[in-house]
Amino acid sequence: MKSQQYREMSIDELQNGLEEQQRKLYDLRSQAVTEKLENSKACKNVRRDIARMKTIIKEKEQAAL
Repeated sequence: MKSQQYREMSIDELQNGLEEQQRKLYDLRSQAVTEKLENSKACKNVRRDIARMKTIIKEKEQAAL
């Protein structure tokens, strides 16, 4: 997703999405260990999405203060 789409989401939606992405990253890492991962860049993309979500959550929390 693009960061603009994340900015349109509420904090609760972002936190739920963050949990989902972290589960997805765990699954991808376990696939990488068992050599069943088809897309080697998938882990990198999910990590970047997680970082974007965390950044936007922090920005929204600071703006609410």
